[in-house]
Amino acid sequence: MIRKLIDKLIGGRKGARAAVRRKPKQYRGTELGMILEDVSQAAVRTCETLQKAGHQAWIVGGGVRDLLLKLEPKDFDVATDATPDQVRALFRRSRIIGRRFQIVHVMYGREQIEVSTFRAIQEDAETDEHGRVLRDNVWGTQAEDAARRDFTINALYYDPVADIVLDYHDGVRDLKARTLRMIGDPVTRFREDPVRMLRVARFVAKLGFKIDPATRKPIAELAPLVRNVPSARLFDEMLKLLTSGHAMACLQELRREGLHHGMLPMLDVILEQPDGKSFVSLALERTDERVRADRTISPGFLFATLLWQPVAGRWREGVARGAPAIPALADAIDSVLDEQGNRLAITRRFLADMREIWMMQPRFERRTGRSPWGLVEHLRFRAGYDFLLLRCQSGELPEEIGRWWTDFQGADNEQREALIAEAQASRTAGGPGSGSGARKRRRRSGRKRSESAGEGRDLSDPGQAA
Repeated sequence: MIRKLIDKLIGGRKGARAAVRRKPKQYRGTELGMILEDVSQAAVRTCETLQKAGHQAWIVGGGVRDLLLKLEPKDFDVATDATPDQVRALFRRSRIIGRRFQIVHVMYGREQIEVSTFRAIQEDAETDEHGRVLRDNVWGTQAEDAARRDFTINALYYDPVADIVLDYHDGVRDLKARTLRMIGDPVTRFREDPVRMLRVARFVAKLGFKIDPATRKPIAELAPLVRNVPSARLFDEMLKLLTSGHAMACLQELRREGLHHGMLPMLDVILEQPDGKSFVSLALERTDERVRADRTISPGFLFATLLWQPVAGRWREGVARGAPAIPALADAIDSVLDEQGNRLAITRRFLADMREIWMMQPRFERRTGRSPWGLVEHLRFRAGYDFLLLRCQSGELPEEIGRWWTDFQGADNEQREALIAEAQASRTAGGPGSGSGARKRRRRSGRKRSESAGEGRDLSDPGQAA
């Protein structure tokens, strides 16, 4: 078995060296349907600056692929023979990042161009016991750089100044055939970086491509290697997958390839659910709509929806054991996030957003007294409200609660008082959102109380949760 693995690795390296000797096919970008006006001017300026300084500079990867597929690229990356230090010296607004792969981020206003140096093929790269490359900052030629890229469709180099496309691995052919093909030996390449298996799922779902049989064959056996990927990298790749505009299709593709186990605690449950308007399917559908409409999305909100089911389940269990509702919710949140942190390293600012969205939910179910006045002024009200609507649309809460908050946020003071009185009457009569601990609402003027005072009162009273 070990001999077989060594032969496989050696074969992969020999294949990579042979690929380096291959001469690239050359095309005019315009002949392939490339429209220069669709290319980021920041990327063009980056290439021009590097070329004027005597360096090679090419747009590479997804930007070229998407332009040839007549899709709008999400970003543009540049590859060059200049080292990170040389690139940094040419651009005032730039910084070197990364340890495993050093790259340079060049800023133009709010747009960021990622500049990487051509990398060499290494036969003695530092790897872990599974073959994953740990450190890799040896510079090489463009041909070596092309041989090291993952899929043929991502190994196309475009010079926007000369309008030239270089194709080392028949990426243009595979684009036309809508085929996803690994460069080199798939076993070796997946071992070098198991995240490539997740990219297979993302590209197939997003682009509608078929997988080359040789590329697909080893995935089932190597899928467990994904567990060895650092949690921060796994989070970044999962975020790309979920914000691709085809989130549910990506998750289904993960399942087909056996890559979904352990990614998120509820992912197996999500994929087992029948088609319909489940909470998570609704959330992913809304996210896809926003991505396709080129609207901003909140990763914190997205992951709050994905992790809500285990949070809600543990919250209910805590309340059933006799714990006060608000502390029970806080404990449920802590336990789920602690457990999830071992798999996906969700960024701290996103975790803060998630906590706020979740902790607001009991307050939406209390629509009497002065609580609604403070809640509607909360800085995160819109996110919490959108989350509430998903809960209502999926059947977790009565739709009447969502309609009430839709009316309340758009009403004037007099109308809001009337809505609160209506909710109080419904609660007394045992309608949606009613509770046994309802208290008589005291009449007050329409002046709004401060947000902090409203929040302090709500969070200190465990009886105000559902």
